[in-house]
Amino acid sequence: MSAPLVRFDKVSVVFGGTVRALQDVSLELDKGDILGLVGESGSGKTTLCRVLIGLTPPTSGSVTLGAQSVAQQLREQPLAFRRRVQMLLQDAVASLSPRMTIGRTLAEPIAIHQLPEAQARDRLRAIMDRLGLPQDVLGKFPHQISGGQARRVGVARALVMQPEVIVADEPTAGLDVSVQGELLNLMLDLQREFALTYLLVSHNLNVIRRVTQRTAVMYLGQIVEEAPTAALFERPAHPYAAALLSTNPAIDPARRARRIVLQGEIPSVVNPPSGCRFHTRCPVAQPRCAVEEPALVELGEARRVRCHFPYSLDRAR
Repeated sequence: MSAPLVRFDKVSVVFGGTVRALQDVSLELDKGDILGLVGESGSGKTTLCRVLIGLTPPTSGSVTLGAQSVAQQLREQPLAFRRRVQMLLQDAVASLSPRMTIGRTLAEPIAIHQLPEAQARDRLRAIMDRLGLPQDVLGKFPHQISGGQARRVGVARALVMQPEVIVADEPTAGLDVSVQGELLNLMLDLQREFALTYLLVSHNLNVIRRVTQRTAVMYLGQIVEEAPTAALFERPAHPYAAALLSTNPAIDPARRARRIVLQGEIPSVVNPPSGCRFHTRCPVAQPRCAVEEPALVELGEARRVRCHFPYSLDRAR
């Protein structure tokens, strides 16, 4: 069996000695995987993305891409690593410099990585054609193109270096349904065409359900459940995952889950609760949960759950 392309091994991130943004996060992505990350704001999703792309170093634990750690690659071959991992940002327009034409924006990574001019020109033209962007877009400034075109420019900028992994942080946020669907279809087509591996963060659970193969649910810096996406949406085992997914509207009324309303706000990562971090809001918490932190254990169906009292997977809906 081949080794995973990306591996997070007990990754923790602590800011300023007190802010515990991530704690003992372990995840694996095989080549071609599309892994979704979901959870409330403040759960650690963006920090995990920043660790993968090398912007935030782990306080402990390690991240590997291929055979080497990300830290080693950044020390020894930073440009080569940057070619391997690219990012799609939430606000595509804001990520483009208003003082640069689209052509200059797309040429910038090519210049940084010193690709031969002819090769770079051919690659850029092929990507523009593949993404359905007219060549005249190259001469325009960001305010002169539509939101949908700006998203495609963001995809083009990520693809121009032919990466292996794309980290997509809320790539469909703010788009109307039709443009959102076009972008998701494009991402899936590109994933199949170039064997891309995606780490996809989204608050839109329908996007996660449609696009991803596996989903990891985060709460207060920890993975509380990871499972194949279809199995997770059908039968969440962790009480937090069940509550989160119960907010997602189903098209078929017969399949709509009972809404689970959590009490209170997500606690601070500066002073997280003792024991299970979710016990202060959990509808099924027991005394044990306040004093003993649960481990992330295998529960069948290629599923991992961090809970002393997970919901039964054969329970009636």
